[in-house]
Amino acid sequence: MRRSQSLLFTSRETNGHENETVALTARAGLVRQFGSGRYGFTPTGQRVRENLVALLEREMDAAGGRRISLPSLNDAGIWQRSGRWESFEGEMFTLENRDGKRLCLAPSHEEGAVHLVDGVVRSYDDLPLLVYQIERKHRDDHARNGLLRTKEFTMKDAYSFHATDDSLRECYDRVRETYVRIFESLGLEFVVAAADDGVMGGTNSEEFVAMTETGSGTVAVRRCTATDCRFGVTDESPRADLAAGDDCPECGGRLAAGEGIEVGHVFQLGRRYAEPMGLTIDTAGGGQRHVLMGSYGIGVERLLHALLEQYADENGCRWPDSSTALEDGDVASPEIAPYRLAVIPLEYGDADLREAADRLHERCGTAETLLFDDPERTIGERFAESDLLGIPEKAILGNHYRETGEVELEARDGTTRYVSLEEVPEIIG
Repeated sequence: MRRSQSLLFTSRETNGHENETVALTARAGLVRQFGSGRYGFTPTGQRVRENLVALLEREMDAAGGRRISLPSLNDAGIWQRSGRWESFEGEMFTLENRDGKRLCLAPSHEEGAVHLVDGVVRSYDDLPLLVYQIERKHRDDHARNGLLRTKEFTMKDAYSFHATDDSLRECYDRVRETYVRIFESLGLEFVVAAADDGVMGGTNSEEFVAMTETGSGTVAVRRCTATDCRFGVTDESPRADLAAGDDCPECGGRLAAGEGIEVGHVFQLGRRYAEPMGLTIDTAGGGQRHVLMGSYGIGVERLLHALLEQYADENGCRWPDSSTALEDGDVASPEIAPYRLAVIPLEYGDADLREAADRLHERCGTAETLLFDDPERTIGERFAESDLLGIPEKAILGNHYRETGEVELEARDGTTRYVSLEEVPEIIG
């Protein structure tokens, strides 16, 4: 992508935002606010969001999920059958169509998932089944903290259907492990806490809470400080009596107070929806029984916000870097940054530098490379914009290249190495 032809919304504006992370999403030009709790994503922000979505797709497919898409506009009937029309109505956007029929914008899709499989899943032989979607949700919530609490948001939500308790527990554990792998691959600092089932219902649930230090988190957490222990407890947890300084019940480590952002939640729903909605299967013995269900969610924009909370610095966004594997060597961080490389010539008008910059742009992939070819920006402004966007590497073409033919390759953390122009595409990957 050439800077002269791109649509970037970067800004120097820093005032009027609830906290530094919310301000950064605006300064980096990831989003624009359309009103209370409503945000539009710019081309740059959409690239980041699509990278997160691609990661979620890969992991859910690997976990055996089948992708679906359910309508946001729901008839009131399925919510009345489940008994949640009244309990969720305070946060629902409800309306009537031209025929006077009551509808809502779905804040969740348990009812929709039941309706999808009803009449198709008939026998225990049809189960287990895991389906997922990455779609928009709507809740008339009290908007705050930018992308953390909005009225319209993207969720990766999954639903599983089972004939036995053992099958439900196996799938629940598999998706839980998938979530741990997703968050670890992103390098997130997080805990897993037993949680209140709330309006979702069911018999058991856990939430994944990304830790924060800026005070913009929505959850108070006591977390274990021991290495490799993910235990945490929130004020909504069954173990809410545990306090900072207490021993961790899982490993014996010490609990410390903190704040966090809920980025994921998994539920064992049991028959909570199948019974009132009449979702049954034929059993091996010739009888019938209600289907067991699980529900599993990750908030995409919340995850984006959490990454900025933990990675950003005084110069702007930072993102997980695919060049750095996890300590156990099993998984490399996925590509999340909007561009993998910034090509920054000292003078694009110089014929030799222009030729080298264009060659790097092509060889490293024009879709993943931002070429600063606009003459009106100073070299300092180009560096600043690259850092603000969180681009992991800068290929700098200046006097050193003129003298030696080597490219100055500077990582987002400021470390620099000098390589030949031909080596850059292989290094970037």
